[in-house]
Amino acid sequence: MKNIKFLIVAFALIAVVYACKKDVQAEPDIQAFTYDNVDENAGNWKPIYIADKESIVVDAPKDVNSPEYQKELADLKAATASLTSAQKAAVEYWGANSIVRWNQIAQELAAKYNLPAAENAEGVYPVPNASNPTNYPLFPFANPPYASRAFAYWTTAQFDAMIIAWKKKYEFKRPAPFVTDPSIVTSLPKQSIPSYPSEDAVVAQIAQDILTFMFPGEADFLAKKAAEHKQSRIWAGMNVQSDIAAGEQIAKQVSASYIQRAKTDQMKIAGSSPSKTDSLRNSAIQRLGAAWVSLEIPARPGMLPLYGKVKPWCIPSVEAVRPAPPPKVGSPQFNKDREEIINYINHPTAETRRIANYWSDGPSSSTPPGHWNDIAAQLIVKNKLNPIRTARVFAYMNTAVADAGISCWDAKYYYFTERPSTSVVNLKTWIGVPNFPSYTSGHSTFSAAGATVLGHFFPSEAARMNEIATEASNSRIYGGIHFRHDCEAGLASGKEIGNYSVQLAQQDGGE
Repeated sequence: MKNIKFLIVAFALIAVVYACKKDVQAEPDIQAFTYDNVDENAGNWKPIYIADKESIVVDAPKDVNSPEYQKELADLKAATASLTSAQKAAVEYWGANSIVRWNQIAQELAAKYNLPAAENAEGVYPVPNASNPTNYPLFPFANPPYASRAFAYWTTAQFDAMIIAWKKKYEFKRPAPFVTDPSIVTSLPKQSIPSYPSEDAVVAQIAQDILTFMFPGEADFLAKKAAEHKQSRIWAGMNVQSDIAAGEQIAKQVSASYIQRAKTDQMKIAGSSPSKTDSLRNSAIQRLGAAWVSLEIPARPGMLPLYGKVKPWCIPSVEAVRPAPPPKVGSPQFNKDREEIINYINHPTAETRRIANYWSDGPSSSTPPGHWNDIAAQLIVKNKLNPIRTARVFAYMNTAVADAGISCWDAKYYYFTERPSTSVVNLKTWIGVPNFPSYTSGHSTFSAAGATVLGHFFPSEAARMNEIATEASNSRIYGGIHFRHDCEAGLASGKEIGNYSVQLAQQDGGE
């Protein structure tokens, strides 16, 4: 009952997309290592959202000679004395850049929940219910904008909490347990940083809190993963229980502040309904003669028509970065771009097909934002960043990618332009046609934003990041779902948004 031209092809290609990803973009080989630079002054960096670092309170630690701490050391020795194979596996898994591990989990959740609802017997598309997240359709529908928002909240909260953890580490300066008692056996490289509060407990608790808010149906799973992560630090001989508790204390306060932001960021008004879509379409037609319509049968309301109202992270406003209007239908530029689409569809090559499939990022994928988180993880692992530098890269990249989604969706529903599939009669696309207007290209905007930020943090990779973003953009032309003007405007917009995020990074003290 779905659109017979396109949807069958889209679902048939899902297996091909996954095959391409496994072949071309394997998970990074993560190994634990000793940090060359521990960033002792990172506690002085400026957080992204927490305005007053002093508002986050942490109990002072017991003295290392106190009976309480000595008992913790004895408990630690007992815990490390005879590890099971499962405990050793957990130590190895979480000890090799735990932030990247959590990023992989977040990508998996985004993919699991990236499933549009099928129509019911009445021909109506049911809407996920946050109060009953495990009922069909599952809450959330982790489409690209939602995924970008989830990644942004989790990674920025994590970065802010890590700054505060570093501040407290060097205020209290409690040495690691193996420094106080050299007889303690450790299973991971020894780091020259104070152990109180535990940065891993911060990471685990932030991930549990924020990802549970974004994916409430996964509360039990996330709680178990966070508990294992924290406990792995004890099994490895790296932290005592009070280190873990102090990290939790920081994280819970930061999470609460971020969750309050999320509750009031206007996401609640972004969702679809026929009346919202029709109202925006009519406004756009009056301005531009735009005429995007859903190709699904029955017609599905446009995805997140008011997502452009969501509160941004780094751009001043959507109006400040809204791209210029697209070329008018029938203009020389429009006709040129239209003919280009027809040519790519009628004369595909193995390479254009591969690129279109690889970047499809459709249903059951982690979406373009997840794809760029994977690219960031590869660079982080390759360059052996310490935890707070890891958190910093993910945070600024994801604020840019999130704002790219907000800006792009504002443009889509402001201009409401048709896609090639409605402009060209009987056009058979190579990938599924998204259910929202065309201009600008989401892939292009997300990708240029991510590439710009990653190019800043990894200058030697900047040219390659731009090439990857261009390929992602071109993939939408090769697949037949975007005109070149959609993609070029998206690349320009994404780069502008990425530069806003870079400007914030240049002012946080961490350069």
